[in-house]
Amino acid sequence: MSDADIIIVGSGMGGATLAAGLKGSGLRVLVLERGQLLQDCPEARDAEAIYARGHFRPAETWLAPDGTRFNPGNFAYVGGNSKFYGGVLFRYRAEDFAPIEHLNGTTPGWPFPYETLAPFYERAEALYQVRGDASVDPTEPPHAGQYPHPPVPHEPAIADLDARLRKVGLHPAPLPLAIDLGRWRSRADTPWDGFPDTNGGKLDAESAALVHALSDPNITLRTGVQVRRIETDGTRVTGLLTSAGRLTAPRIVLAAGAVHTAALLLRSASEAHPNGLANSSDQVGRNFMNHNASAVLALSPRRNRCVYQKTLQFNDWYLRDGERPPLGNIQLLGRVTGPILASQTGLPKPLANLIASHAIDFYAMSEDLPDPESRVTVKGDDIVLDWRRSNWEAHLGLVAKLKETLKKAGFPIVLAKAFDRRTPSHQCGTARLGEDPATSVCDTFGKAHDLDNLYICDASLLPTSAAVNPSLTIAALALRQADHLKEAAQ
Repeated sequence: MSDADIIIVGSGMGGATLAAGLKGSGLRVLVLERGQLLQDCPEARDAEAIYARGHFRPAETWLAPDGTRFNPGNFAYVGGNSKFYGGVLFRYRAEDFAPIEHLNGTTPGWPFPYETLAPFYERAEALYQVRGDASVDPTEPPHAGQYPHPPVPHEPAIADLDARLRKVGLHPAPLPLAIDLGRWRSRADTPWDGFPDTNGGKLDAESAALVHALSDPNITLRTGVQVRRIETDGTRVTGLLTSAGRLTAPRIVLAAGAVHTAALLLRSASEAHPNGLANSSDQVGRNFMNHNASAVLALSPRRNRCVYQKTLQFNDWYLRDGERPPLGNIQLLGRVTGPILASQTGLPKPLANLIASHAIDFYAMSEDLPDPESRVTVKGDDIVLDWRRSNWEAHLGLVAKLKETLKKAGFPIVLAKAFDRRTPSHQCGTARLGEDPATSVCDTFGKAHDLDNLYICDASLLPTSAAVNPSLTIAALALRQADHLKEAAQ
């Protein structure tokens, strides 16, 4: 007898949401997670512990192409990276599903339009209890209705920033957030961006989706299980070789994240699949994308007394900048306090405290375009990441535009620092979905073209990165895949 009807490898945004979508189906679902549940502890709300001491960062290292080792900053807990995410759940803009011309290339588009995913976006917003207002941002795609809850309120300094940005001609809007503010602050008065949820105040893959899924007795979670290799008979997956022994199911879903899913497929090469599983297209591991992102600090004589701050965004330069191609999204970061700034820059703590106390912190994000030479490979037990940034000129333009605009809005000093490969900025694209098996790894429901019973359900599927946070798109794809799997099982 098999161990389940469906085994899901990974409990992040894709795997946990898929499990939630399968609730009530009658199918036996087993979710495997290599990490453990993240337990509450003093460090969970301690910026010094998280940012300076790296209390929650795993010891895992990857290789750069030159052999240099680096810690990638990916988290291995139930809920995956979403345990530390900023709670931002954007829909891709409708235009993101079609080819878009950028400064450094043109995106390939998606094999289906926004309208295909729209009902699943709505279901994902309900599952994650999103707070927002779909009527404010001119680039917001069509919604069938409003968000489940009104937006998280701005703190006074951010309400003032909103007014200042409007005066210089911009269209700021509330961030769509999976945050129960009262519950979050009941544990401690801290930001949530970069801090793990331990009390359900941040609706992440564990606290929203997996908790919902596990209320079904047919759905179970096993932690501390590492999947090492996938067995096949050539056309079907026959088993998973794991740290807990061999496990089997009629259908297997990989949801280990864009890097680990690709690495597992490549490590599972066999005589029938010499280049790795699901890889007749030679696209597994290729087209790795990681948003071009920078932290931008706007300083003024006014003290910033915000606690959480991350409630505002604008997309005035997202689809176009006058006659120029798109530049990207601007949103606020969670409050960058002195300990965070000192740990990330090496500044002396007194100076970092002074700067942080007078800064409002922005996150500038631009699209990274798919490039087959930007890729994940494996070397023995090691993962090799050759990330080749693209569209960097557009990102520099976005940061320059933001600096210029913030100075007009009353911030005389604006500082910027780009994030590097040690900071995962929405990794995606290594097993992209598509209709043509020659140029994609999976079909539009996430089933591998090459194997009858292997699915993928994480950021690997994304054919483009767009320039907004991908979590909601991953969740919407997962709910769409859940419906497909339920129909297939009938």
